[in-house]
Amino acid sequence: MADVPTDLLTASGVGLLLAGLLVASVQDWKAREVHDGIWQVLGIAGAVLGGFAYVGDAVAFALWVVLAAFVLEHLFPWDAPLERYSDRLPGWIEIVVYIAVTGTVLDTALRYGVGSSGVPIALLAVLATVLLARGLFEVGVLYGGADAKALIVAGFLVPLFARPFWTPASAAGLLAIYPFALTVLINAALFAIVVPVGIAVRNASRHEFEFPRGFTGYRIPVDELPRRYVWLRDPTFSSRDAEEPEPETTEEDRALRERQAAELRRQGIVRVWVTPQLPFVLWILAGVVAALVAGNLAFDVGALL
Repeated sequence: MADVPTDLLTASGVGLLLAGLLVASVQDWKAREVHDGIWQVLGIAGAVLGGFAYVGDAVAFALWVVLAAFVLEHLFPWDAPLERYSDRLPGWIEIVVYIAVTGTVLDTALRYGVGSSGVPIALLAVLATVLLARGLFEVGVLYGGADAKALIVAGFLVPLFARPFWTPASAAGLLAIYPFALTVLINAALFAIVVPVGIAVRNASRHEFEFPRGFTGYRIPVDELPRRYVWLRDPTFSSRDAEEPEPETTEEDRALRERQAAELRRQGIVRVWVTPQLPFVLWILAGVVAALVAGNLAFDVGALL
């Protein structure tokens, strides 16, 4: 290991993560968009911290360089120039990179083992975090790119965190081998349960609750559509939706809602059913704080039952 104390490296990672997520959460709340520069700075910082942690171990350091490059390719727009030649080229390159990186890490683990004398568990946790975040993004569980990047950065800066301020003894041992980012995601999901409950209460109080969509959406006046961070669900414009490009920025999203509102007014529709665009980075921040204070909340509850 390097001369830099492990506790200092962990504390530095935690501090950077909290500061970065706080800034990102404010941006996500205000505009439902987070500047990539935040993730890029945090990613570079995580690469440097890991370099200090593993500089004394040739195998671990080499793997860290591979994993750091793997993480950073998710945070920088390297694919933009390649898309001028082919829209599919970046995707094929990423598939090759995913296979190569995963194969390299697993092969090294088989050759040298896992743990203090082989591949550190923290490196496996980083790989697992990237695979999890990308998988959840592809299936739509993490809808926004910022949500996936926040999870990746959390697991990169703090791969493992085995010493929260409080957690039941029976749950503490699991944290030593459990990816920190997965704990954060579970905590964030538990906090997010309040959203469908709150939406259902809102709908019931206005006598507009409809099962099951009354847990995920609500009605608003058409005139409010451009000003709200929402997705229009009912009515839909199926013929136009197929032609409409997916909005990639806050401005494009607002422009889409303005066009939808204009069409709805033309049809004489005054109220529509929408679902909210949630600032999930804020929930990830809450999940990080909970993980630092009490570890994995699901583990804690299970241990107390």
